[in-house]
Amino acid sequence: MPQQDVLTNLSAGLEANLRRLNPWWRGLPQAPLPPVKRWAFPIALGRLKHGPTKVTVVSGPRQVGKSTLVLQLIQALLAEGVSPDHIFYIQFDDLPELRRLQEPILRLADWFEQAVLQQTFNQAAQEGQPAFLFLDEVQNLDAWAPQLKFLVDTSAVRVLATGSSALRIELGRDSLAGRLSTLDMGPLLLREILEIRGEGHIAPFLPFNGLAPLKDKNFWLALRQHGMKHRILRDRAFQAFSERGAYPIAHAAAELPWDDLADLLNETVIRRAIQHDLRVGPRGARRDAQLLEEVFRLSCRYIGQSPKQSLYLDEIRRTLAANIGWQRILAYLKFLDGTLLIRLIEPLELRLKRARGPAKLCLCDHALRASWLQEVVPLHPGGLEQQPHLRDLAGRIAESTTGYFLRSITGLDVAHFPERASEPEVDFVLTLGEQRIPLEVKYRSTIRWEDSRGLRSFVEKSVYNAPFGLLLTLTDEPASDDPRIVSLPLSTLLLLR
Repeated sequence: MPQQDVLTNLSAGLEANLRRLNPWWRGLPQAPLPPVKRWAFPIALGRLKHGPTKVTVVSGPRQVGKSTLVLQLIQALLAEGVSPDHIFYIQFDDLPELRRLQEPILRLADWFEQAVLQQTFNQAAQEGQPAFLFLDEVQNLDAWAPQLKFLVDTSAVRVLATGSSALRIELGRDSLAGRLSTLDMGPLLLREILEIRGEGHIAPFLPFNGLAPLKDKNFWLALRQHGMKHRILRDRAFQAFSERGAYPIAHAAAELPWDDLADLLNETVIRRAIQHDLRVGPRGARRDAQLLEEVFRLSCRYIGQSPKQSLYLDEIRRTLAANIGWQRILAYLKFLDGTLLIRLIEPLELRLKRARGPAKLCLCDHALRASWLQEVVPLHPGGLEQQPHLRDLAGRIAESTTGYFLRSITGLDVAHFPERASEPEVDFVLTLGEQRIPLEVKYRSTIRWEDSRGLRSFVEKSVYNAPFGLLLTLTDEPASDDPRIVSLPLSTLLLLR
């Protein structure tokens, strides 16, 4: 396509906006960026420069730092000497005019080659100076994956994209098979809370993508000792997590009063997802925002539990005074799961025992529950000592926190084990190949013998191939003298990554 034809397809206003998004083209600095880099930064940078796939997608709920990560990556590339006109950043969330273009990714790539790079991506790569394309909130585009496939199949360009909808990213995986790798960047890890608050540093205990150690009971015993070794910093971070959750804004602006933070979370995370990300359903049918809000409210209310269909139906029909069917409610639950605001932990499926039961509800951050329901529940031991009537609810939130955290570990299969006729319930079961690890959450100071009954029952059945189990507690006090059971507090589990 001739240069003039491409350029006239972009309005003067859109071109000006693109140039404002990419100030390095004019030798101008970016806006100031946070000094702390999240755990995904070195992994994303390595994949971007040398990874086996041309496309890396970073997914996660809104406001967890994906856009900041992108700008930090650009900053790093510029510091390494990458030419500014070889970097193109596009924000699809805030520039709706971009989405009105026909095949916007391809047309913008054409424009960039001619107006900024002044050569093709292939020519730049042949000269040893490949170009980098950053697509922020790419899920907002229809048919983004086929466009990206055509681009990387015909051009030597490295691409990093972000998205707040795991569902829409997953829909693009087939088109980009063999060309795409993903990173799931959830809310802050416990050690990242310390760093953002400037209060210390704790190294991750489990290497990224290193799941084999989880099969060894000694690994979990060593994790328990790791938590004890860093007890002062761990407890400081866990108290901050308990009080304000794990969104970056909660700790970067630690002086912000809780009421203001709660309003900010409601508007920028929850309502943004409900009113923006989920506003359009299949075949353009608009989804019901009121129903979405009610489904999310129930997810918060029954956090860490597995509500039956009848409960959802009764509560929603009573609240909305409408005859809402189960399939519609289930679709909305799955869409919330797709935004990564919640995780639906399904029942464990065994070869001859396919369990068709309700999913367990795990929320990405308990601060969202506190802000949406206007009900603050402490998780740290000191807070629960002062409000002992909240211990049972804190236990549910601890269970939810555990489930979401474990599901965020790449490659780890997490399920829950419902009570059966002859077998007690187990909160979670981790599956690594043929081995399973049952995990029970007992979030209280005093643990009784019967509290580990589900773990012992599961471990004792050789068919499950579970040589040991994990008992998650409130404090560091040993919770079981059974050698097959490793006990550790939730705060120490959160130091795993």
